[in-house]
Amino acid sequence: MKISCIITDDEPVARKGLAGYVEKIDFLSLAGVCEDALSLNNLLRHQPADLLFLDIEMPYINGVELLESLPHPPKVIFTTAYEQYALKGFELDAIDYLMKPISFERFLKAANRAREVLAPSTHVPVAERDIYIKTGEKLVRVLLEDIIFIEAMENYVYIHTTHGRYLTHSTLKAVAENVTGPEFVQTHKSYIINTRKITSIEGNRIMMGQASVPVSRGLKDSVMNTILKDKLLKK
Repeated sequence: MKISCIITDDEPVARKGLAGYVEKIDFLSLAGVCEDALSLNNLLRHQPADLLFLDIEMPYINGVELLESLPHPPKVIFTTAYEQYALKGFELDAIDYLMKPISFERFLKAANRAREVLAPSTHVPVAERDIYIKTGEKLVRVLLEDIIFIEAMENYVYIHTTHGRYLTHSTLKAVAENVTGPEFVQTHKSYIINTRKITSIEGNRIMMGQASVPVSRGLKDSVMNTILKDKLLKK
């Protein structure tokens, strides 16, 4: 992703130096150079930018005042010789505050920070996992994260959740095909637990809040390995 940026500084040497730094960084693209805040204000009307390298002390109007006047300002990195504006700069959500003279190393650090801030979000909302349980004449929606444990009793299954207990005509095997995820572990021929709801482990019993769930002898080693993998504090 290329970040378009505009440099604004009333000192020609500073403008030239910053422009040279921008050219060295492959993810920055120079969209414009201005010698004062009013010129920048005019440029932004027809040349949008992702990032401003903005001096503060300039003729007519300073960089802070300009930024406060913009309804939707781009992200900014302040470049200045004056420390007293630092607090105000960060109140304006500045990405960084560079003190002159600015080394390339320090400039690169600020640019990398800007890239992190401006990177498009890769977060994709996770769809809620759920099942519908037929109980009586109703279909009850249950979020998998709310399930504490599942208990089979002959041809019926009790699904214990944080909101209550539901009885449905089914088998543990059939329910297990729909209740999937690494957090669900079968501890016994008649029980599946949500490991995220465990409160304690006592011998061959696992406490799920106030309920006690058995662990069968044949499954104990694999169940404990699954539950405790990389989580058991060592002495």
